[in-house]
Amino acid sequence: MLTLNTKVDSAASIDGELILPYELREKSRLRATLASGEDVAVFTVRGTVLRNGDLLRGDDGRVVKIVAAAEATYRVDCATPHALLRCAFHLGNRHTQAQVGDGFLRIRKDPVLKDMLLGLNANVTEELAPFEPESGAYGGGHHHHDDGHPHNPLAPIPLRQRIHRPSDKS
Repeated sequence: MLTLNTKVDSAASIDGELILPYELREKSRLRATLASGEDVAVFTVRGTVLRNGDLLRGDDGRVVKIVAAAEATYRVDCATPHALLRCAFHLGNRHTQAQVGDGFLRIRKDPVLKDMLLGLNANVTEELAPFEPESGAYGGGHHHHDDGHPHNPLAPIPLRQRIHRPSDKS
């Protein structure tokens, strides 16, 4: 079985395509099937998200292109940029992954969120489309490379954090 484990920026030739929904492109360990029918194992650094068009080199030197599969999504459009911003705020407040497009948002199909968005006067259209959500402020939109330099987090990471409850006495 081909093992894909190295992300590359370019390749002289592409030897296959791996079509995956976003949910599987978030996994660091995965068994999947190429478009050709060949079984592959994907091993990436934990936290890596494979994006449409990414290239992975296998243990035998072959290069496979990642293709974002079409998924059940909602496209969210609004009459004004302000209304779309309100929708983005409310989706973010619910920690909902969202793709930000040119004048629209895209989210996974979820009837509860659809009702909320309709209540905000958004136009919500069901569509089968590749889903490429934002990576998040702390996830970064960058690739992780071991360049020999220490990486500084955006915020301090506590080694141990005490949770304070209202019932706790000072």
